Amino acid sequence: MFSALSDRLQNRLLRLPIRVRLATSVALVAFLILMAFAAVIGQINANRQWREFDNQVTSQAQNIANALHPSYATGQLEFGVRPNAYANINNAAIRIFTVDGSPVGKTKGAPQMGSPFRATNNVNGYRVATVDQAFGAGASDTLLVQYGVPTAATASEIGGLRLILFLGALIGTALAFAAGAVVARRAMTPVAQLTAAAAEIERTRDPDTTLPTPVADDEIAELSRTLTGMLTSLSSARNETEAALERQREFVADASHELRTPLTSVLANLELLVDSLRGPDREAAVSALRSTQRMRRLVGDLLLLARADAPQTPVTRERLDLSDVVVEAASELEPAAAEHSIELDTESTPLLGSRDDLQRVATNLIENALRHTPPGTRVTATTRTLPNGGAQLVVADDGPGIAPEARATLFDRFVRGSGDRGGSFGLGLAIVAAVTEAHGGTVGVDESPHGGARFTITLPASSMKAEPPEKPAAAASETAPVEAEPTAPLA
Repeated sequence: MFSALSDRLQNRLLRLPIRVRLATSVALVAFLILMAFAAVIGQINANRQWREFDNQVTSQAQNIANALHPSYATGQLEFGVRPNAYANINNAAIRIFTVDGSPVGKTKGAPQMGSPFRATNNVNGYRVATVDQAFGAGASDTLLVQYGVPTAATASEIGGLRLILFLGALIGTALAFAAGAVVARRAMTPVAQLTAAAAEIERTRDPDTTLPTPVADDEIAELSRTLTGMLTSLSSARNETEAALERQREFVADASHELRTPLTSVLANLELLVDSLRGPDREAAVSALRSTQRMRRLVGDLLLLARADAPQTPVTRERLDLSDVVVEAASELEPAAAEHSIELDTESTPLLGSRDDLQRVATNLIENALRHTPPGTRVTATTRTLPNGGAQLVVADDGPGIAPEARATLFDRFVRGSGDRGGSFGLGLAIVAAVTEAHGGTVGVDESPHGGARFTITLPASSMKAEPPEKPAAAASETAPVEAEPTAPLA
């Protein structure tokens, strides 16, 4: 039990800040030293006072015995001075005995003070001293005089001194704690500066930030130099990684761009072959055509992602209606909808953006819903203008939905869902996220009202502030106003 209590106390102390632990340690050491000092000083003083008190009681007892003047002048023992005359001194008490221990006199109210044959004694709160007093012719007779003084006053004085010493120890401990806190705070200032610099590096993600170097060449300075060396190494590693990624992006972009031309030529030739061949040869050409089309889509996706990864590449924006973009995407996917139902609930949603990229977003979201939901289910695409002027696109389905643990990596590249039946490359949702971020928007996924998945694209109103490209006046005059698309199923 004691061990468990000690462990809990130690754990609580370890949770305290270092400054508090240092100040507490200093205060604890100071308290132990001051208490030991107070105990020693108090005991020495108590011993001295008790010795002086004993000497005083013995001396007074002898003086009183000498002043009594006992005699047998009348045949009875008489005293020249009555014992009560000395009873008011320090509230003392006096008892007188013969040598055989028989009492022969006492002061009024004198308590029992023990055996008269002991020189000194502590009885009933009295310090008692017994002295011999000879009298008579030739000092032939002897009396025993007991003199007792209450010890309460001396004990109270000693207790008061000990209390003062204890309070002094407590005050000294408090002062030691305050001094330790000040010293610990000053000692921890370099650590606080390093912590602030580390927090700034965490905020800016800039390992080139210079850390403060303490003036003293101590452990904190060594820590600062070590952290500076670590940041230098991390900066070098980051620069090397960024350079490698930049070369990789350039390679992917260049390779994708260069592959588009030969793939277009191959697709055209394969389409001609499909039209001119019959039988097994035509089936082989159709299979090659499908594979080439998938390769062209992959090359297009890689080129789009490479462009999105290059922050210096601006998005070419034009004035458009998001509802028209969604209608075009749904129309392209209508032949592939099979037994699914695609429903549109759109309203005029004007904004500035890249039509091709936003159409890719709508296409990927609807195609993703078709690919991951069983036949007979419904896919709904909705566009709305937000109160703040932004635009919103929502694509929902009533399929099996997406597990919460899978949503964290849903928009990563080359991640495929467990229910994928279309043989995708795992880049569709990554492109959705990249295009949305390039337009300054956000993308989220949650559960639809029917239990399936719901993807929400939100484009900010700030995207409307960009200047659209100049258009010829004639072309502008021929542009018809955009009308709201009514809700209607396409399949």
